[in-house]
Formats: sequence, C-alpha cells, structure tokens
Amino acid sequence: MAKQTKATTPKVTTPEEDGRKLRRGFVVLALLGAVLVIGGLVGLIYVGVATLTSMFLFGWLLLIGGLVGLLQSVQLRGTSVFWLGVVVAALYIAAGAVVLRHPEGTAEALTMFAALLFLAGGVFRLVGSVVVRGPHFGLTLVQGAFGLLLGVLVLAEWPGSSLYVIGTFFSLALLFDGLGLIALGLGGRRLVRYVTDSVTPGNAEAGGDSGDPLSKGSLKAEQDEQDQSPN
Repeated sequence: MAKQTKATTPKVTTPEEDGRKLRRGFVVLALLGAVLVIGGLVGLIYVGVATLTSMFLFGWLLLIGGLVGLLQSVQLRGTSVFWLGVVVAALYIAAGAVVLRHPEGTAEALTMFAALLFLAGGVFRLVGSVVVRGPHFGLTLVQGAFGLLLGVLVLAEWPGSSLYVIGTFFSLALLFDGLGLIALGLGGRRLVRYVTDSVTPGNAEAGGDSGDPLSKGSLKAEQDEQDQSPN
C-alpha cells in the first residue's frame, strides 16, 4: 500500500501577528543601536583601548578572510584562478598575522596613511574650489581647509597621534551607526503600528462609522422627507 501523505496547508497569519513580528524585529534593531552607542561612548572615553581593539578586529578580519579565501581556492583547484586565489589568501593571512602581532606599529602606519589622505584630499578640494568656483564654492573651500588642517595636526604629533586617531574614528563610527539603528528601529516600529491599525477590520469599521457623518445626515433627511410627503 502506498503511504498516504497528509496535505499541509500553509499557516495563515493575521495582520496583527505580522505587525507584532515586525515590531519585535525593529525593537531588536533599536537595542542593537543602543549597544553600539554605548560602545562608541566608551570608546571616546578610552580612546587608546578603542585603537587597540580596532586593530585586533582588523587583524582577525584579515585572518578569517584569508582562511575563507583559501578554502574557496581549494574548491576551485584545476581552474585558471586557483593560484591567484591562493596568493591573495596568503597575503590576507600574512597581513592579519602581522596586525595581530604588532598592533601598535599597524596603528602608526594606518595613522600616517590617514594623515596623508587628509592632506591630499584637503589640497585637492582647495585647488578645485578655487579653480572651478562652483555653486558650493564656500562649502568645498571649508572642507578642504578642514582636511588640510586635520592632516597637518595628525602628522605634527605622529607617532603619538596613532594612540587616539584611529580609536576616535572607530568610536565615532560606532556612535553614528548606533544612532542610525535606533532611529530606524523606532521609526519602523511606529510605521508598522500605524499600518497595522489602519488595516485592522475592527478599526476600519469603527473609522468608517465615525468618519462618515454626512451620509448619516443625508439618510435622516431623506427619511424625514418621505414621512412628510403625502401618500
């Protein structure tokens, strides 16, 4: 005898249940944002610790990325990109090992690189704003001067500036990302609640009864006219 299979019917969910699930998801986003904000504030207070933490995270990301790339290259053995993938993965693993072994030296090198980027970007914006003189001339000029000043200040105190520059940037990134997640979570929760309330049948009927006074008045006037008209 053939086995009888039971037909499974898909579970039908109500708008209220879907709304509750979405609201819980947005609450989780807001809580994650709060954790990031707290981490950013703590990082701004302990900037040196934030710098070393960011270096260790960077090193582990490089190391894990190299291992994943190496596994993918092994799966592609026999193809033309096998050795290229192996070389790139080996470079990632070597860079991750160097960063984890020498986090202070890596922070100094990255701080120097960031200062040079600030200088180059500031000079480029200054020259471009003076030559082009577009509609945003003043804003571009201020951005260029700020980038140039920031690069000079970082280079003037290098390598001592490496103890707080990267940690400050890392903490500010956490802070602003956390604030964005909090705003997204709270705004999405309010939006889901508004949409759920608007599509709920009970609320729609209540809204229809209370939101149509003219129709009630017109019906009452027609009934009065029919009563007063001669038979």
